[in-house]
Amino acid sequence: MILNFEHTPAQNATQAPVVLIHGLFGSIGNLGVIARALQENRDTIQVDVRNHGHSGRSAEMNFKDLAQDILDTLEHLQIDQFSVIGHSMGGKIAMELADLAKDRLQQLVVLDMAPYAYQENHHDEIFKALMAVQKGQAENRQQATEIMQQYIKEPMVNQFLLRSFQKGQWLFNVDALYANYANILDWNEISAWPQPALFIRGGRSGYLTQAAQVEALQKQFPLATLKTIEYAGHWLHAEQPQLVIEEIKSYLN
Repeated sequence: MILNFEHTPAQNATQAPVVLIHGLFGSIGNLGVIARALQENRDTIQVDVRNHGHSGRSAEMNFKDLAQDILDTLEHLQIDQFSVIGHSMGGKIAMELADLAKDRLQQLVVLDMAPYAYQENHHDEIFKALMAVQKGQAENRQQATEIMQQYIKEPMVNQFLLRSFQKGQWLFNVDALYANYANILDWNEISAWPQPALFIRGGRSGYLTQAAQVEALQKQFPLATLKTIEYAGHWLHAEQPQLVIEEIKSYLN
């Protein structure tokens, strides 16, 4: 599947293009602050992943398919060698590319995600809210907000989700995401990637803190560096963008 993408050529491209991949319920511009910081000497490709934004819809959604979508899009752009930055679910897509396209992937940055099968359901209330908006046939963001506040008490979360609400419709495929949620939590272990990688976690996040999560990272990405951004949660690039960008630039350059 060729994804909806935004390809920004660099003024003075000296290194491989970077693909930026958002997380669950996200969209093409979620990693825009990072993309803009890299555009001086790297082409950037931002995407809507399958079942999100303006990309295609599918009942099938697993990490091999999601990673293949990235490769299909790069083939369309006639790009061979590339690097990738992924956040959350997008981080798992990025890690899958280390297995699926190990001969093409040059550098890998993962934001607050481990190569690990998570057991906790972090999104139950979100799914309830999204489905309630659909059932309630909200016509605008104000109506959608009033419904969502019954389920989600964090205004920032509602604001983030509502970026993907247009003309009375969610831009992501709520039913397909819900049906495939177990696949999104899951992970099939990959062969060790023999290249340096960068993993950045939020100091206030729980996605990459447990011993089993760190061990999974070290086993599958033995040359990886793990950095922590203090005073940041799962959305570390939104909460502490400059610190995240500094770590990424230090690794990529």
